Amino acid sequence: MMSQPNKKPQKELSIEQKINRRNFISFSAFTVLAVGAFEGWEWLYKSPREAAGGITSGARKPLRRALNKTELFFRRTFSDNHLVKTYPKSMAAKHVRVNSDIGVEAAKKFDPATWKLQVNKKGGEVLQVSLQELMTLPKTEIIYDFKCVEGWDQISHWGGVKFKDFVEHYQLGDYTKMQYVGMETPDKAYYIGIDMPSAMHPQTLLAYEMNDKLLPLQNGAPLRLIIPVKYGIKNLKRIGSITFSNTRPHDYWAEQGYDYYSGL
Repeated sequence: MMSQPNKKPQKELSIEQKINRRNFISFSAFTVLAVGAFEGWEWLYKSPREAAGGITSGARKPLRRALNKTELFFRRTFSDNHLVKTYPKSMAAKHVRVNSDIGVEAAKKFDPATWKLQVNKKGGEVLQVSLQELMTLPKTEIIYDFKCVEGWDQISHWGGVKFKDFVEHYQLGDYTKMQYVGMETPDKAYYIGIDMPSAMHPQTLLAYEMNDKLLPLQNGAPLRLIIPVKYGIKNLKRIGSITFSNTRPHDYWAEQGYDYYSGL
């Protein structure tokens, strides 16, 4: 019987060789991922943009499709039971940041004394509400962490009327069966569209106070939207009019390529 040739024992790798092999594998994997990411970014960069003039525009079409699918996911999981974290009044910023003056830039020409909120109803009827009338409704306060899409945040203190209380008081319940609320400034320079569940969230306010005082002009006097479940771009300053609809209202930043939903 022939004997099997002896196999040479495998030489164990040194620690340095093991490290070098791991580094090679890691570098190769990183290179593959980096190339894939670059090609994906290049594909997205070269993809066509949305046509101008629509409810949304400016974004690359594949990105907008992804944003719309994300919106559907968040809308399906949205709940009134999800409340944003609140803080003690002592933590509220004494000087609230002003990040944009679109829609309120003509402050010197604006007279709060003549302002009235206009709610556009069916058949062309317009409900007009003064600040004094709003202030007779139950007041709600909230101190929460206001978040901006630019990456900054600030704990701030607001007071006003819950949007849902406003709707109930002025018997607008039938309008909440629609899908959207649209709001715009008196000069129509800034405008937003909000899904109805977010508008009716228990922490959404029509705010007329900041730090226990009436709003300053630069912060949206006499009335602004505070909607903690959205980024700052949806917190419209100086509300001039409110509309209800089953189609998306136009939205200033969505027309610039931003996410229409802008939820947190």
